[in-house]
Amino acid sequence: MQTTTYRFGAVSLFVMLHAAVIGALWIPLTWKLSLLLVATYAIRVFGVTAGYHRYFSHRSYKMGRAAQFAMAFLAQTSGQKGVLWWAAHHRRHHRESDQQGDVHSPWQQGFWWSHIGWVLSNRFDDYDPRDVPEFSRYPELVWLNRYHLLPTVLFGAAIAAAFGWRAFFWGYVVSTVVAYHCTFSINSLAHLFGSRRFDTPDHSRNNFLLAIVTFGEGWHNNHHYSPGSCRQGLRWWEIDLTYWILTALSWVGIVSQLRPFRPIPAQNRAA
Repeated sequence: MQTTTYRFGAVSLFVMLHAAVIGALWIPLTWKLSLLLVATYAIRVFGVTAGYHRYFSHRSYKMGRAAQFAMAFLAQTSGQKGVLWWAAHHRRHHRESDQQGDVHSPWQQGFWWSHIGWVLSNRFDDYDPRDVPEFSRYPELVWLNRYHLLPTVLFGAAIAAAFGWRAFFWGYVVSTVVAYHCTFSINSLAHLFGSRRFDTPDHSRNNFLLAIVTFGEGWHNNHHYSPGSCRQGLRWWEIDLTYWILTALSWVGIVSQLRPFRPIPAQNRAA
């Protein structure tokens, strides 16, 4: 049985961020700070869902090289490691979803591991470039992935410089922690709670609440049935804000060729 060890620096930073949130007891949340909190949360969650997930992991739409770098930079302001690391491990997840080789299955390693433990462990500190060959050939993405903390540090510094330390607390610290747990819940809760429209060979679920807070990622069973689709919400009431924004961006030419939802043979669902 493989022994799991955790990275001291990553665990320390994670604990400090959460401990800092206690400051909410003494730092009042004004309506202006509320707007900033929502805005910084939304910007970074969109970077994760549209960038890390639907573009770099699943290539569900296309965009130019400059826009690709900008999307990767935006995604990395979330503080969820590098773009190549994220996409490589997510592709591994789809290849062996909820099976023994899955990097973050609550059915195999438990809730804690699937939610955050795997991110903090030494076991998955690195990634295999062969899992993301089409993006590993771009030197700017390799550089950005190597210095994955740079975008999130610059993001936090910009908030502090522009609006002050109270804004930094609510617009960066609290925003980061909330975004962590909402997006991490797709790996954990969305494989445990919800409904199943499609008979996929995993335990993926559709969860309305998770879909709201993650801009459509909560339609997870839909996604596992057709992972290459840019659209994850299929019914009119299945809110998929990420897809709606990408559709709007396609109207002005920033992105293109959004892949439609279609049944995918089980052996091809990792793509």
